[in-house]
Amino acid sequence: MNHHDPDQVRARHQARLRRGMYLLPSLFTAGNIGAGYFSVTQTIAAISGNAESHLDWAAIAILFAIPFDALDGRIARMTNTTSDFGRELDSLADVVAFGVAPSLLAFVWGVHFLPQSLEPQLRQHLIQAGAFICFLFLLCGASRLARFNISHEAQPRNPGRPGRKYFVGMPIPAAAGLLAATIHLCYGIPVQSWWISIPWLILVGLCGFLMVSTWRFWSAKEINLSRQHPFQLLALLAVVAYITLRYSNVVIFLLALAYMFSGIWARAAYSWSRRRRRRPEAELSQSAATGPDPYGPRFTD
Repeated sequence: MNHHDPDQVRARHQARLRRGMYLLPSLFTAGNIGAGYFSVTQTIAAISGNAESHLDWAAIAILFAIPFDALDGRIARMTNTTSDFGRELDSLADVVAFGVAPSLLAFVWGVHFLPQSLEPQLRQHLIQAGAFICFLFLLCGASRLARFNISHEAQPRNPGRPGRKYFVGMPIPAAAGLLAATIHLCYGIPVQSWWISIPWLILVGLCGFLMVSTWRFWSAKEINLSRQHPFQLLALLAVVAYITLRYSNVVIFLLALAYMFSGIWARAAYSWSRRRRRRPEAELSQSAATGPDPYGPRFTD
């Protein structure tokens, strides 16, 4: 038997290359998990001291997890290495990086550092409400991931353009990114006023609701980087990346906030247009049901 048969050597080389291609998306998923774990450790470290720096790094870690999450799926599809294992691992990674990490960060940043001089009963109520709302955020995020995994070609309740693809409900990376961007905007300085904690908890609860809603959100899946001449798109992305990194506090927050309101606006616009369509139909059906006036047109002074 010839151990140096060219066909066998080529087959072993291709099998080794194939295993490496399957490993590549998992490396990005591992980076997603690592960023979430780092965020959790920084949030815990903020409780004992130097809260501003630790909380800011915890928020930045969540923001870094977003491109990891976006790239692992795209690379798997581009290399044709999608698998059930990869999908399950990606969902578990999202629960850690965009569920556990931001919910813990939202609680510690938003209510944990309320001053002891605050009225004790009010402070206790805010801490209890914060713990419950942040848990709901985690629960809604996990439910959003479970629904995404079992649904195939799901359609939002307010459909958009037929040629475009949409997410049903706000994606969990976008919801976690909005919370992290808000904290990064404030440089990690924890909330120490009750009148800021209340709108913060409202925002956390709103993000949880939007994740489990059936409203449409732009998926950006029509962006194709594999075109033959994507130079203009790459140049635009390079400019956006520079501006984002240079002014990360403001730019990322505005982008995350605009994305959240885009889903709310799409739902409101669809409801308004549907009411406008129903009004003439209701008037027409009412006139058809009553029939013409037997006395003819009436004139009044």
